Amino acid sequence: MVEPWIAPSILSADFARLGDEVHAVLEAGADLIHFDVMDNHYVPNLTIGPLVCEALRRHGVKAPIDVHLMVRPVDRIVPDFAAAGATYITFHPEASEHIDRTIALIREHGCYPGLVFNPATPLDYLDYTLELIDMVLIMSVNPGFAGQQFIPTSLRKLADARARIAAGGREVRLEVDGGIKVSNIFGSPDYGQTIREMRAQIDGDAPVKAPR
Repeated sequence: MVEPWIAPSILSADFARLGDEVHAVLEAGADLIHFDVMDNHYVPNLTIGPLVCEALRRHGVKAPIDVHLMVRPVDRIVPDFAAAGATYITFHPEASEHIDRTIALIREHGCYPGLVFNPATPLDYLDYTLELIDMVLIMSVNPGFAGQQFIPTSLRKLADARARIAAGGREVRLEVDGGIKVSNIFGSPDYGQTIREMRAQIDGDAPVKAPR
């Protein structure tokens, strides 16, 4: 089994000092940075683009950057994020006209591709794509805004996705996004303590708090 990773989303960071925030959370023990890209079209919100990703790389961020594209169309923006320093690029199958082509495009530009599943989106797309991707991202909230409540049925979907990955026999990352506590890394007073508590819960050394 692959080592669990903790990937704080910069959507919750202080954008007035984003570079310092990212460095601080990585120094506190985060493994990679989650980068939420919204277009006010596929989802009802507008966030950040490739220039911010490039700026973080110029600021000296060396850790993997996990770019989650909540945009339509997808293919136009993939090369820009790859050039800006993305490591993983994940997208929603509903937002692509040709899913297989988008997966290939991401890989052709030197990034690891993945698919994202909204709370009510079936995992059937994996029947034809699991051997082509490196990450499956399960949304435990509806995409678009930070601060939403965790959707409990996501746990069943995570278990189903894990079983599919195990049966496939390849190393594919399984990620969950939305409403995850200890209580939002960037919103906590001590990033290191929060990350240690998260790792303790993952390892089963501390009680898992119910999502709020």
